[in-house]
Amino acid sequence: MKSNNKILIVEDDPNFGSILRDYLNLNDYKVTLAKNGIDGFEKFKSNKFDLCILDVMMPYKDGFTLAKEIREKNENIPIFFLTARSLKEDVLKGFKIGADDYLTKPFDSEVLLAKIKNILNRKTFTNSMNENSLKFEYKFGKFIFNSKIRELKYENNSPIKLSPKENKLLELLVLNINDLLPRDIALTKIWRDDTYFTSRSMDVYIAKLRKYLSLDSNIEIINIHGEGFRLFVK
Repeated sequence: MKSNNKILIVEDDPNFGSILRDYLNLNDYKVTLAKNGIDGFEKFKSNKFDLCILDVMMPYKDGFTLAKEIREKNENIPIFFLTARSLKEDVLKGFKIGADDYLTKPFDSEVLLAKIKNILNRKTFTNSMNENSLKFEYKFGKFIFNSKIRELKYENNSPIKLSPKENKLLELLVLNINDLLPRDIALTKIWRDDTYFTSRSMDVYIAKLRKYLSLDSNIEIINIHGEGFRLFVK
């Protein structure tokens, strides 16, 4: 199935830029190539893109400056930095500006492709969740869940008062009922970070939610190894 995703690549090395553009075109992405930061910003303003891939070290306008300008126009578009330098300061600067990911040249093209797919899937998933963000009462199985007042009620039992993190995690699961909730998205949206320690913390909250939901034998939170969780309702 062909992708409709449009990618802007801003790269001052014409040979590398052309190779990258052709590779992504072969993988069904619609790619626009800009030769420097000034050209890149003009192309960004005149087109609609799903992802920006920016080289950091460029003449006239570097990737960091361009990213700031892009962020002023669009706060949500994913931005991916490419750099020949792996300095910690550069990486941190990129993430502070709002980079979604970072690769140091030279890199494996398949790794880049996997990262692009992950970023675009996350963007689609987030957009889907935002469409449902105004809803706060959900019915599933024999439960009624009210995310506004953080209460989970089973039939005629007294409601369970959820903690803020339990509440948000259950809401993400319910919004994607019988579908995958990616682990990295849950960690980013609730804990604002995806590390070993936050991941272990989320596992604790999953265990708590499983205990609450065990009242209904037709409901189960399934662990999809290496990917995330699924709230399964028979």
